[in-house]
Amino acid sequence: MLKHLDTSDENFDSSLQSLLSSTDEPEQAIVETVSKVISNIRARGDEALLEYTNQFDRRSASLESLEISKQDLEAALKRIPNELRNGLEHAAKRVREFHEKQKQSTWSYEDDEGNVLGQKITPLDRVGVYVPGGKAAYPSSVLMNVIPAHVAGVEEIIMVVPTPDDKRNDLVLAAAAIAGVSRVFSIGGAQAVAALAYGTHLVPKVDKIVGPGNIYVATAKRQVFGVVGIDMIAGPSEVVIVGDNSANPDWVAMDMFAQAEHDEQASAILISPDADFITQVENSIEKLLPEMERAEIIKAALKSNSAMIKVNNLKQAIEVVNTIAPEHLELAVSDPDSLLDDIRHAGAIFMGHYSAESLGDYCAGPNHVLPTARTARFSSPLGVYDFQKQSSLIKCSSSSVTSIAETASVLAHGEGLTAHARSAEYRRDS
Repeated sequence: MLKHLDTSDENFDSSLQSLLSSTDEPEQAIVETVSKVISNIRARGDEALLEYTNQFDRRSASLESLEISKQDLEAALKRIPNELRNGLEHAAKRVREFHEKQKQSTWSYEDDEGNVLGQKITPLDRVGVYVPGGKAAYPSSVLMNVIPAHVAGVEEIIMVVPTPDDKRNDLVLAAAAIAGVSRVFSIGGAQAVAALAYGTHLVPKVDKIVGPGNIYVATAKRQVFGVVGIDMIAGPSEVVIVGDNSANPDWVAMDMFAQAEHDEQASAILISPDADFITQVENSIEKLLPEMERAEIIKAALKSNSAMIKVNNLKQAIEVVNTIAPEHLELAVSDPDSLLDDIRHAGAIFMGHYSAESLGDYCAGPNHVLPTARTARFSSPLGVYDFQKQSSLIKCSSSSVTSIAETASVLAHGEGLTAHARSAEYRRDS
């Protein structure tokens, strides 16, 4: 079912690149469709928003019904079983505790010449949170996106979630109640992203849009970036597992399933120096797959986008990991700490046999919104820092400005910018 790669093969590098190329740019037809949706939302506002919502989500909604009230959120919270409510509240507590440690503070210092320099931290005013609502419901995404914004001090959090066929998900709405969103709209797709970016009479314009979605959502976020901020362009979910013969093959197989069941584009890769262990995991896959409710989706993801990679040793395994730069990395080895220093690119690292990636999806504490498609080479998980911004502070006095004003004057003349130089010289000579 899965592709087999081996670092000892002379064509390994090209085979690996071919495997990773499944996350390329969106097709031009998708780009054009999204551009048209965004243009229509900008031009026609709520009228276009309602048309697209009814068309794409198979609804017959009125404009007024697109907003879900706080009373509806509280009612959903009361409807869900106590076990699920307790689970959401426990997860929310752990996510909040972790993200509290990410908060940045305003700071300043006085340099040797008496100038006061520093950084002022302020939260964004209003953010939009996109929550998927297609093949599966993701209340965990509500917690992971909303709670860091709250911790950062964002005053208004607007959540959008599609409700195909007018079916609302109580778990998602209950999570919104627990997380404390300001307003919720039952809209999705590129039209929801456009509404958040440009604003309509119904939907307020936000400063930043966060949260994962399908290829149309990701493409829309790419196109509105610059008008608003975005967290990242999220691609299909992915996991890389580095395993040795100390790992339980059933556990590893199930961890691969946990990613593959998201959708057919998901990716699960096992890297191991032990050929026998790879075979054991394949046997576990064959044994356990029929038990899975989403077996067909898992099978498609494993066949199309996943692989077993044989390496010479664990050091080489980490070299391959750094090439892949995975969203999730599991170190299912006897001594995960010995590998950590050499890992340069990974969204989240799960260390040891008991640190299942699925724990990070729900309640470990760190954020599950992670860089995909090799973007872990240059970006980070969603965090409080995504909802705060920094302003530089510069405070000079008549007694402290002389030295730096002289330097500014010299450099400005060097660049041929006379007004810059004079501006500094006025202060120097005062």
